[in-house]
Amino acid sequence: MRRWIRAFRAPFFTASIVPVLLGAAVAYARTGTVRLADLLLTLSGVVALHAGTNLANDYFDHLSGNDWVNRNHGPFNGGSRVIQEGLIRPGSILIASLCCFALGCAIGLYLNWKLPGNVVLFLGLIGVISGFFYTAAPIRFGYRGIGEPLVGLNFGVLVVLGSYYVQTGRLAWEPVIASIPVSLLIAAVLWVNELPDYEADAAVGKRTMVVRLGVRRASYVYAVLLTLPYLWLAIPFKLNPWAALPILTAPLAIRSIGVVLRARGLSWRELAPANAGTVALHLAFGLALTAAYTLDRWL
Repeated sequence: MRRWIRAFRAPFFTASIVPVLLGAAVAYARTGTVRLADLLLTLSGVVALHAGTNLANDYFDHLSGNDWVNRNHGPFNGGSRVIQEGLIRPGSILIASLCCFALGCAIGLYLNWKLPGNVVLFLGLIGVISGFFYTAAPIRFGYRGIGEPLVGLNFGVLVVLGSYYVQTGRLAWEPVIASIPVSLLIAAVLWVNELPDYEADAAVGKRTMVVRLGVRRASYVYAVLLTLPYLWLAIPFKLNPWAALPILTAPLAIRSIGVVLRARGLSWRELAPANAGTVALHLAFGLALTAAYTLDRWL
C-alpha cells in the first residue's frame, strides 16, 4: 500500500482538492447551498484523474528515459521512482493509470447526465486528454514547453469553474476570476519542481519552459508567478472584502522566492525548502480564498 501511495504521489492531491473546494465555496457564496453528494463526487472524479495523470507521467517518463537519467531526483521532482527502484512493474503502473482515468470519466459522465448541457463533458475531456498526453506520445505536452500553462489551466480555471457548475448548473465569470491565483500557484509548483530536473529534461529533449528559458531567467519567472496572485486579489476584493485573507500567506511566498533566487546550484536538497514552500503556499492561499467566500456568505 505504501508503494502505491508513493506511486500516486498522494500528498500532491491538494492540487485537485483546493480548486474543487474553491469552486464550491464561490457557488455557496452566491446561492447559500452546497450539494454535498455532488461535491464529494466532484472531488473523487478530479482526484481520480489527477492520480491517473501522475501514473501516466511515471510510465511515459520511464519509456522516454527521462526518469532513468535523472540523478538529481528528490521528494518533489524526478517522478515517484517506483519503476526505477523496481517496486512496481511498468505495466502495472499503466493499468492503474487507465483504471483511474476510467473511474474519473465514469463520475464525470454521471455528473454530466445530471446537469443541463454538456459542460462537464467538455471540461472533463480537456482534463483527460491533457493529463494522459502530458508525457504520452504523440502529443507530449510537457515536452513541448506548454505543460506549465496547461497545468495552471487544468488545476485552476477548469476545475474551479467545473466545481461551481456542478453546484449551480450554470456558468459565471466569478469562479474564473477567483481561480486565477490558484492557476498561477499550481503552475509555480510545477515550475519550481522542474528546476532540479533541468539537466535530465534537457538530456532527453524535454523542452519545458524552464529548459527553454534557462535556470536564471526561469528563477525570475518563478518569482513573478508567486507575486501575481497577490496583485490579482484586488479584483475579487471588489466583489468580496474577505478576499484579502490570502495576503496572510505572503511570508511563505517571500521565503520560497528567496530560496530560489539565492540558490547557487540545482541540487534538490538546496531547492527543497522552496519546493515544499510552494506546495504549502498553494494549499494555504487556496484554503484562505475558500474561507473568504464562505465568510462572505455567513457574514
